[in-house]
Amino acid sequence: MSPLGRLATRLAVLFVPGYKARVPLAKWGPNGYISPSATIAHRILNRGQRVFIGDRVAIYGTDSGGPVTLENDVKLYSDIIVETTHGGKLVIGEGTHVQARCHLVAGVNSVLIGRRCEIAPACAFFCYNHKIDPSEPVRTQPLVSRGDIVIEDDVWLGYGVIVLDGVRIGAGAVVGAGSVVVKDIPPMAVAVGNPARVIKFRTD
Repeated sequence: MSPLGRLATRLAVLFVPGYKARVPLAKWGPNGYISPSATIAHRILNRGQRVFIGDRVAIYGTDSGGPVTLENDVKLYSDIIVETTHGGKLVIGEGTHVQARCHLVAGVNSVLIGRRCEIAPACAFFCYNHKIDPSEPVRTQPLVSRGDIVIEDDVWLGYGVIVLDGVRIGAGAVVGAGSVVVKDIPPMAVAVGNPARVIKFRTD
């Protein structure tokens, strides 16, 4: 944002309560709203219109990280970390809401989240792992990945869901709180558990 834009934002928040009460500020202009307490340390951040970036959100990219794209009307609430590294890119589709304290990391492969998704607090997305060869420390081993994380349109993830590399969650699926998703979830399925398993379909 320009210096004038940053000043206008700071003045605006003086008269508006915090957290979600500031969401309407994202509609005041095409550039949306970025909280004064957010940290943007990324060389390629693509924002659509009316994007809301809340308090203490951190968007970070290493030199090797791919772009972050936030499409129109995306909402990132407080204390979220978004990170790209090792060629990974991250896309959040139009109208998706990401609640507080989520952690989204795209490395080696990408995190691709569709439109109108509802992602509850404390969810985590990690699309890579370290190798675990016993001959050297874990922190010095190369990163590996089974593939992109793909969340299709209209998915609802409950509180604390963890999604790991190479997983696709189909359109309209619901994943229950605390689940760990290690394999694909079909469209319109309801899945729970660690590892998450399908217990029924919304069409049943």
